[in-house]
Amino acid sequence: MNQGKNCNKKLAYAGIAALLGDELLDRLRLIGGAEQVPLYLTGGTVRDLVMDRRPADIDLPVPAGGRRWAAALSRLTNGSYVPLGKEEDAARVVWQGRDIDFSSFREGAQILEQELRRRDITVNSMAVALDPLLYGRGDNKVEIVDPADGLADINARLIRATFVNAFRSDPLRLLRVYRFAAVLDFRVEAETAALVNRQKELISRVATERVAHELDLIMGSGRAFEEVAAMAASGLLFEVIAELRAGVGMAQPSSHHLDVFAHSLETLHWMQRIQEEPARYFPDNAEVLAAYLAAGRNRIRLRWAALLHDLGKPVTMTILEDRDGRITFYNHDQAGASLVAEVGRRLRWSGEDIAAVAGLVGLHMRPFHLGNVLRQQGELSLKACLRLVRSVGSALPGLFLLSMADALAGQGEGRPAEVEKEVAALFARMEKVRREHVEPVRNMPPLITGRDLIDELGLEPGPVFREVLELVEEAQMEGNVASRREALSLARRHLASQRPEG
Repeated sequence: MNQGKNCNKKLAYAGIAALLGDELLDRLRLIGGAEQVPLYLTGGTVRDLVMDRRPADIDLPVPAGGRRWAAALSRLTNGSYVPLGKEEDAARVVWQGRDIDFSSFREGAQILEQELRRRDITVNSMAVALDPLLYGRGDNKVEIVDPADGLADINARLIRATFVNAFRSDPLRLLRVYRFAAVLDFRVEAETAALVNRQKELISRVATERVAHELDLIMGSGRAFEEVAAMAASGLLFEVIAELRAGVGMAQPSSHHLDVFAHSLETLHWMQRIQEEPARYFPDNAEVLAAYLAAGRNRIRLRWAALLHDLGKPVTMTILEDRDGRITFYNHDQAGASLVAEVGRRLRWSGEDIAAVAGLVGLHMRPFHLGNVLRQQGELSLKACLRLVRSVGSALPGLFLLSMADALAGQGEGRPAEVEKEVAALFARMEKVRREHVEPVRNMPPLITGRDLIDELGLEPGPVFREVLELVEEAQMEGNVASRREALSLARRHLASQRPEG
């Protein structure tokens, strides 16, 4: 990555040609001959070339006729044509796995410099002319047009709004400044953060799906905690997830050193660190956790769970005056799960994401409850372990990752000693139970089925089927039944015990 004085004011045409490729250049040359207007390469494409990053897409503005260019390229390549925006003269061509975006100069701009000054942030407001490359004019390098000093901000690693009304033109830019800071590992310039603070309410005008997409990109980055904290400092975070605001300044019991909201942020911080190096915190089960984190959207879901895990505390807070003002949050996990589901629905999360994040939040106190039992009794029964493993299912690693982050984020004087070691040891025990007791049973045919309950016990299908079959499965995992005859006998005894006397 270029930094400081190494950030050049020119780009080599060879690098641009390699990015675009001969096939695309040939077709752009054909379209340009017919359109007779200059073509530019701009936006994040130029930024990434300057920074020696591989651009994710290709941004090609023209003075006018953006959709005509896109339609012509779509015809020449058989690529997919996708209009962008309702009122903008912009469209995308999806071809050979790439997004190629065409747009006319925006908001009445007549020349390139005006167009660039209307863009969101300075590092996205640079351009180079493609005509010399297309038509064989000029030298081997092209000057970067940089009216907003984007090159200087790349050198300084700053995200800066291009103009004072940038957010009013498109309020989604309020979130995009933090997204670009996250993915580029830059920081938001102080004046831009102050502008966000003054105009943060504008975010309510943006379609929910666009907001959720930006939030997800931030959460999936290497700087999720840093940028979520920066969004909180500017007030923007509370505009998009208002439920978090109630935790600001809310005191907690002595096991915590931070208020509810600061603790939630700190839990996200620790989740990010644990995900980077799970072996450091769970040395006996690092491979299991690494595999879990590599699957699907588990990393992002866990980060959301970390940030939102105590969302239920403000609505369950009680101060026990008869116990020296002790603060309690009874059942905040269940209340939090309901609130997280509401947040997820509002942000248009998928059903899978809502179930996963809300599920983790609803379960996040279970390991600590088991830890209390372990400290009081000195051991955990196999039954207690089985009930957790069976109820949590495939989310077991995620639950303990969340518990570890939660534990590390609570460093008050009243916290149990060595709670992190306790969480790691509990997970090792649960994983051992899963391997040795749960998986072997679930990998073999069940001892009895619903058909047996009908034929042998005369039951009619209903909720009792699940109750009995789960009872038998748990008994098999405990080693208390091993045959069909024993399973039926257990089912009969259980059903007899449920009948009213007399």
